Amino acid sequence: MRMPWHRFLPFLAWPRPTRDLLKSEALAGLTVGLMVIPQGVAYAALAGMPLQTGLYASMLPALVAVLFSSSVRLSVGPTALSCLLVSASLAGLAPPGSAEWVTLAVWLSILAGLTQVVLGWVRFGWLLNLVNAPVLMAFTQAAAVLIILSQYKSLLGWPLWGQSTHIEALAYGLLSLALLWWSRRIKPTFPAVLVLVLVSAGVSHYTGYAERGGPVVGSLPSGVPLLMWPGAVEWQTLQALFVPAVVITLVSFLETASSAKVDNAGQGTRWNQNQDLIGQGLAKITSGLVGAFPTSSSFSRSALNLYAGAQTGWATVFSVAVVWLASMYGLPVLYHVPQGVLAAIVVVAVLGLIKPAQFVRLWRVTRVEAVIAAVTFAATLLSAPKMYWGVLTGVLIALAHFLYQRLHPRIIEVGQHPDGRLRDRHLWSLPPIAPDTFALRMDAELDFGSANALEQKILEHVAAYPKVRHVALFAQPINRIDATGIEVFERIALQMAAQDRQLIVVGAKLPVERTLKAAGVFDRATALLVFVRDEEALAYLREMETRAIQS
Repeated sequence: MRMPWHRFLPFLAWPRPTRDLLKSEALAGLTVGLMVIPQGVAYAALAGMPLQTGLYASMLPALVAVLFSSSVRLSVGPTALSCLLVSASLAGLAPPGSAEWVTLAVWLSILAGLTQVVLGWVRFGWLLNLVNAPVLMAFTQAAAVLIILSQYKSLLGWPLWGQSTHIEALAYGLLSLALLWWSRRIKPTFPAVLVLVLVSAGVSHYTGYAERGGPVVGSLPSGVPLLMWPGAVEWQTLQALFVPAVVITLVSFLETASSAKVDNAGQGTRWNQNQDLIGQGLAKITSGLVGAFPTSSSFSRSALNLYAGAQTGWATVFSVAVVWLASMYGLPVLYHVPQGVLAAIVVVAVLGLIKPAQFVRLWRVTRVEAVIAAVTFAATLLSAPKMYWGVLTGVLIALAHFLYQRLHPRIIEVGQHPDGRLRDRHLWSLPPIAPDTFALRMDAELDFGSANALEQKILEHVAAYPKVRHVALFAQPINRIDATGIEVFERIALQMAAQDRQLIVVGAKLPVERTLKAAGVFDRATALLVFVRDEEALAYLREMETRAIQS
């Protein structure tokens, strides 16, 4: 059984390590660790940070994340999308790679981490649902386009505008791109990135590529960072970082969600998003305290971790150990790696995110959300480098659409279909349920957003058809009613009674019925009729029809 402190120290719930378990975890950790080393360096360049900070973000932050998260098989560290957001957020505030830039990136990581920890602690993980799937899909694809555009100079051998193409740099970039793409399609688990880095470094060193002016990684300081508090920044600067920090929180945790849901579904467990918010937030804070940038869960490395057989968080521990050994003793190998190779690593990692077919499929399913996705995509591209305005634009439009739907609920007049079910009378060309009867159904909650629409629908109909004597509300879809809904419902009932009409409510759910009784509506609206089943209401209306004919 899980003890109470497991919520605060989730790693206490890890299974006791055995020899066989540690053997499989070590293999998975080695696989992921060898992949994260070149990726971390490449993504640090994308973020405009010193290259070694990509390794810093892959060690202690990854360890903190796995110790305090519920999804222990995710690979946490640098990701292309988060690094692009860092670069976009700091553009114009400082020169990339400068000490001031690093300080701002550190504060951005700490602010985003604090935001996630607070959201997780107060169990507000549901707020992340504000970013719906179409907005995230469009933003991710636009970000992938921007990432590729940001790498084309290094990839194609054009380090500076106006400078002639460096043929060797072009060869390294395009050949690396082709080999990584081919390896990814043929054997995804093969450590092609690591092999390519080692081989390209050897060829570059042997041919004297750096001595002839070829752009290479260069010297990186060996060792691991010490915990440190970042330098002070002005209050106005912190305010400028607040919106980017919130966007990084949203986007990076949605990256986590995509991996965590797959992982938990495979294990048949429930995803604890609030605990993952805390763990991922602590990882971001830790990343800032070691002088790095915001981390996130990598979908590709997490998938590789699962594919390699990881079962617990011990795989991440071994992965961190691999990165630590590389930081201590292996960084001189990276000196001669051409920058075109790093650009190819970044490009191949994000190429799979560009899927135009998703826009086509979304257009076939729902054109409104397809338009929202298209606007998000365009806003992200047009707002670059401040690309976070793209996702904020998409979120605001999606929320406006959601609010519009709540204020304009689906209300239909129903008739009895030959199969016995009550369906849209006008859509199926059905006769009225009974003469002088207006039967309707509202597919929404009866609250402040929808109540006025229901009242308006009823009053407009009875005004257009004065002979209507019965208004039957089939209330099965209404699963909640608030104070505004109670007030409007009672007003409708009293208005119908005053006009010598009868309001009939059919199939009201128990929570709705209890709320109406507690409010005393049934005591005041004495002419109101309530039926539990459709059959009872239909039988009553037919009986009223028979009496009317006989009289």
